[in-house]
Amino acid sequence: MPGEILSYAPIDASAVEVLLCDADGNLFPSEGLAFEASTVVTNRLLHDLGVDRQFEVDELRRAAEGRNFRSTALALAAEHGVDLPPDELERRVQQEREEVTAHLGRELRPDPAVHEPLRALAGRYRLTVVSSSALGRLAASFTAAGLDELFPVADRFSAEDSLPVPTSKPDPAVYLFAGEALGVAGPQAVAIEDAVVGAQSAVAAGFPTVGNLQFVAPDERAARIDALREVGVAAIVESWAQLRELLSP
Repeated sequence: MPGEILSYAPIDASAVEVLLCDADGNLFPSEGLAFEASTVVTNRLLHDLGVDRQFEVDELRRAAEGRNFRSTALALAAEHGVDLPPDELERRVQQEREEVTAHLGRELRPDPAVHEPLRALAGRYRLTVVSSSALGRLAASFTAAGLDELFPVADRFSAEDSLPVPTSKPDPAVYLFAGEALGVAGPQAVAIEDAVVGAQSAVAAGFPTVGNLQFVAPDERAARIDALREVGVAAIVESWAQLRELLSP
């Protein structure tokens, strides 16, 4: 859909005060890089639990997209009927966090196709981050991608670190928490998500949601469009430039 914005429900740009931006796969192409490191940790965990199952990087990315390592590890343990004690889970979560954060800090780079539209949007809207990822991982990613100035630390919300009990999208808890902290609800904010579970989280929290295909692989776009529409997004854009166009008064 080159150049085309898919709109399913009206968004009143004049009512919007805040943009609630997912991070991984949305603001930077981090998901493939993150899963390069995360797959090593996941396969090590499965081996140590006695599970005869190993993932390729892209296979795990597709299986766990939009969720954090904590929820993925718990789901895999349950799927294979093995026990993952809380203290062992926390140790593995920390291990995965450290290895992924280091890898992203080395590999991510600034992207003008993201920066330029975001700077324009920042002149009208407050830019915030609502992510399943840990704050430390977000910090390394934002610094490497050159986005620290546009997304202050105080405006980053993590389902892993900001909530009383860590969770992950599609649970709407992190969006509800962010909305309350920012003092916005409903049409006062728009969520920008690339993943289906992220869109589910934002829609369930009552925020108009835009699906962003900027970093979605071309061969996955048709299926992603269908899935995003099914969960109730208001529109789908293929780039941050198109989002700027969509939200122009």
